[in-house]
Amino acid sequence: MRMVHTSDWHLGRSFHGVGLLPAQAAYVDHLVDLVRRERVDALVVSGDVYDRALPAPDTVALLSEAVTRLVDTGAQVVLSSGNHDSAIRLGFAAGLLERSGLHIRSSVSGIARPVVVEGVAVYAVPYLEPSQVADALGTEARTHPGVLTAAMDAVRADVAVRGLPCVVMAHAFVAGGAPTDSERDIAVGGVSVVHPDVFAGVDYAALGHLHRPQQVADAVRYSGSPVAMSFSEAGHRKVSLLVEVDERGLRQVAEVEAPVERPIALLRGDLEELLADPRHAAAESAWVQVTLTDRIRPAGAMERLRARFPYAVELRFEPTGAPTEISTYAARMRSARSEVDVCCDFLGHVRGGVAASDAERQVLVDAVEAARLARADADDRVPSEGRRSGAA
Repeated sequence: MRMVHTSDWHLGRSFHGVGLLPAQAAYVDHLVDLVRRERVDALVVSGDVYDRALPAPDTVALLSEAVTRLVDTGAQVVLSSGNHDSAIRLGFAAGLLERSGLHIRSSVSGIARPVVVEGVAVYAVPYLEPSQVADALGTEARTHPGVLTAAMDAVRADVAVRGLPCVVMAHAFVAGGAPTDSERDIAVGGVSVVHPDVFAGVDYAALGHLHRPQQVADAVRYSGSPVAMSFSEAGHRKVSLLVEVDERGLRQVAEVEAPVERPIALLRGDLEELLADPRHAAAESAWVQVTLTDRIRPAGAMERLRARFPYAVELRFEPTGAPTEISTYAARMRSARSEVDVCCDFLGHVRGGVAASDAERQVLVDAVEAARLARADADDRVPSEGRRSGAA
C-alpha cells in the first residue's frame, strides 16, 4: 500500500494578516499531482484540516475541491479532526461520503473502525479532548496520555482480530517532537505530552499537531504543516511523506518537498546596514521578520525597510545590550514554564514571597484548564444572537 501522509493544512490561516489560501491551493495542486504520479492508494490528513471551527466559505470551497480531485485520482482519502477543527462540522455526512472514497473520522465511535486499503488497516484517531472523551473510552485518566492509551488499546484489540498490518493516524504532542510558535497549546503544563510507546505494535504512526516534519521513533513521524505559519519555521523543509506498507510492515518513508510560494527570512542588524548589504538580496522576495539592533530606535523604520523588502511583515527592536524576554509557546516549552507556573509566581510576588500552596496551585490548574476549554468551546459555537443580527 502506497500512502501519502500529510497533516495540519490549517486551511484559512493567515500569516501576519496575509491570507495563505493561495499558497494552500498551490499545495493542493502539488498533492493531486503527487498522488496521481506515484499511484498512491491512500491519502491521510492527520488533523487540523481547517484553521478554525467556523471556516470561511472560500476555505470550505477549497477543501471541497481538494477532496473531490483527490478521490478522482482513485485514492482513498482519510481525514481526521484536530484541535483546530470542529469535530461535528468536519464529520457532517461522513457516512454518505465514505461511499465515494472520502473517510472522515472525528468521533470516538470510529476509532476502532479502520479504512482497509490494499490489505492495510488505517485507523484514524481524531484529536481527543480528555475531559470530553474519557468516559466514552472507559478510562478514569483525564489526561492526553490516558485517553490516547485507551484509544490505542481499542485499536490494538481490533488489529488482533483482523491480523492485518496497520497504520494509525493521531493528532497529539508526542514526546521527542519539537514545537514551533504556530501550534496552539492543547493542555496545561506538560500533561499534553504522550510517550511514543503509546503506539507500540503499530507499523506506522502518522502524526499531526507539530508543524515541523520530524521522526520521534522508528515508525512514528510528523509530516509537519505544508505551509509555514510562523517565523519560527524559517529554514524548515515543508514536505509530504510517501509511505509504503505491505504484509511485512513498514517498507520505507520518503520525503517529497512541497511547493513554497514565498520563503521566510529573518534579518537582524542596524537599519542602515540592512538596507545597504547586498547579502540580503534573497530576502527581497521573502516574508521578512526584521530585528533592529540600533541603540536608538530609527524613525519610520518599517517604511524604509519595505522600500527594499516589500514583504516585511514583522518588526522587532532589540537595542544592543538589552535583555530579551521568553514569551512564545515554543520558548515556554523549551524553558519548561507553564501558565500555571506563571500564575503561581505572580501569586507569590504579590504576597511578598509566600509561595502558592498545593491546594492553591490545584485551584489555578483547574482555572487555567477551564479557561482553555471555554476558549475551544467558544470557537466551536455560533451564538444565536450573532445569527439573528447577521454578525460574522
